[in-house]
Amino acid sequence: MAGITLKNVTKTYENNVTVIPGMDLEIRDKEFIILVGPSGCGKSTTLRMIAGLEDISSGDLYIGDRRVNDVPPKDRNIAMVFQSYALYPHMTVYKNMAFALQLQKVPKDEIDRKVREVAKVLELEPYLDRKPKALSGGQRQRVALGRAMVRDPAVFLLDEPLSNLDAKLRTEMRSQISQLHQKLQTTFVYVTHDQTEAMTMADRIVVLKDGVIQQVDTPQELYDHPANQFVAGFIGTPPMNFFAAGVEKSAGGHVLHFGDCAIPTEAKGLEPYEGKTVNVGVRPEDIHGEESFLALSHAGTMEVGVDLAEMMGAEIYLYITVNGHKLIARVPSRMAIHTGETVKLAVDGHKVHLFDPETQKRI
Repeated sequence: MAGITLKNVTKTYENNVTVIPGMDLEIRDKEFIILVGPSGCGKSTTLRMIAGLEDISSGDLYIGDRRVNDVPPKDRNIAMVFQSYALYPHMTVYKNMAFALQLQKVPKDEIDRKVREVAKVLELEPYLDRKPKALSGGQRQRVALGRAMVRDPAVFLLDEPLSNLDAKLRTEMRSQISQLHQKLQTTFVYVTHDQTEAMTMADRIVVLKDGVIQQVDTPQELYDHPANQFVAGFIGTPPMNFFAAGVEKSAGGHVLHFGDCAIPTEAKGLEPYEGKTVNVGVRPEDIHGEESFLALSHAGTMEVGVDLAEMMGAEIYLYITVNGHKLIARVPSRMAIHTGETVKLAVDGHKVHLFDPETQKRI
């Protein structure tokens, strides 16, 4: 098996557009790592450079201990699964899965054994004689995975493999791919724009912006301790609320002043910002409406009108405007709050995220 190392890897196209200005990344052996970021951030380009489908402009790329900058894709011991499945429409499932092994001149009985073993793991045995057009989207994606698996690659590269599936199938396939990773104990590098996929599947997540790594961490650490305001806003649904607040020293720490709302906080590192403003981030679930919470000493209370109340089943999303800022609060549905009502809400001072207004880095 193999880890992957990128050392100061850059990618510049012929028109002098630099997509990756210099990336250092260590992907551990057997790790499930996911690259996320907005469109055009360089995540698919990075994956294609690892695969050998894009040339590296400078820097070094290692798979295991082997430098592979000039090694063709077929000799890198990697397998790639695409968003489009890329199955041969005139071939059966069996032949699609066997094709790469046939090209490698693998003996017929070994091909048969490998295809049937993988088909069993992916529950594709009943479909081996069918052609792709007779399969559902989820089944086709499993065939694409199976075609990669029969080759026993050291590294799986998956480029938005679930984006063509409907929501229910995506959820099913997420768990299947996670289970597959556990069974195969192989390095997985996965690109997605869907942060739910990233949060539920990854050992670690790489957050990219303009080709630059913003943070590499576990899903929980990214959520709880984002390195900067971009990561904080990118991870989480609904997204984190942001607003500027004045900082004032208090007996128990500091108070953040935001319009008529005063939020007590014991956050560290605020001394240099006393008398100035900081950027405050609050997740929607950390704005509460329960009476028991409103009474707590660390709660910054405010009375607001509800612009829109969105019933989501177990919870309600409240869209509110405070001091000219549009915010979202996530409260339990038992509170039965409706559009147009005036409600009392409170920000949890223990859960605020604070960022420097100039650098946007976490304080």
